[in-house]
Amino acid sequence: MNNTQSKEKIDITGDICPMTFVKTRLKLEKMERGEVLEVKLCEGEPLSNLPRSVEQEGHKVLAIVKEEGRYHKVIIERC
Repeated sequence: MNNTQSKEKIDITGDICPMTFVKTRLKLEKMERGEVLEVKLCEGEPLSNLPRSVEQEGHKVLAIVKEEGRYHKVIIERC
């Protein structure tokens, strides 16, 4: 699978920590190893905590992309 194309997407811009991580982890648990998840989130606490948390769970952060306004996309490979 091409890592630049996400198979799954979630938008957690309306959530706060720790729900941002909980929702991301639940989504990753339903995915197969090697699949890619694109997570749209807000800057600040979610952006600083989520990448670190998913890496601690053993997954790989492929990219963090700034979008318009205060939003970012975190691209995660399920490991």
